Amino acid sequence: MLLEVIALTEEDAMTASRFGADRIELVSVIEEGGLTPDASVISQVAAVCTIPMHIMIRPHSRSFQYSEADLADMIRSIEEIRAMQLPKLGAFVLGVLNADQTVDEEQLKALLEAAGDVPVTFHRAFDEVRDQAEALDTLMRYPQVRTVLTSGGVPNVLHATEQIAKLVRQVQAKGSALEILAGSGLTVEAVSEFVEATPVRAVHFGSGVRENGSSTAPIDSARLSDLRAILNQR
Repeated sequence: MLLEVIALTEEDAMTASRFGADRIELVSVIEEGGLTPDASVISQVAAVCTIPMHIMIRPHSRSFQYSEADLADMIRSIEEIRAMQLPKLGAFVLGVLNADQTVDEEQLKALLEAAGDVPVTFHRAFDEVRDQAEALDTLMRYPQVRTVLTSGGVPNVLHATEQIAKLVRQVQAKGSALEILAGSGLTVEAVSEFVEATPVRAVHFGSGVRENGSSTAPIDSARLSDLRAILNQR
């Protein structure tokens, strides 16, 4: 069972690396759902992180529809991060939608080209699409998109076990290697029942492994260790 943990700081990255995460999703401004981190933070985290880093590429939180200027900003961020030659860069995390809430394939193609040989996670923009089955079929046409992070289209993934199961089965039916990454609202206490109810093999944690359940607090090493032990039994 793969465990991805949100990291905001160098300290987060060290804790995640030491206490059981398989990879981190590095973001800034978690209060707005996560934005592109500063280059200085990326460098600091890269210096201590011993597990893969998935880095958010999101210029603002107003929507998942982006102007040409926004797209240029995203491409520039990707190019600057690639130029850093980070040894643990695992993926870029991004998502782009049209006004009709479908995947914006033209912008996606431009971002994938900028990413080069670096894989991509399509983030929770997926939870705002008009039809998740349709959007998943679209994303499976792009082998570079390795992961879809989703709460099943509702605020809390614990209320979407059936939808998560449907998405996993859809991927399996197509013989795709794409990974459904379930996240948003998962807790250490509820995760065992959740994964038992779905065939999902990858989970994403934020506030669920932080001190006092606060999205901006440091990662709680004891909670993360407990979570790892639970997942190791799955």
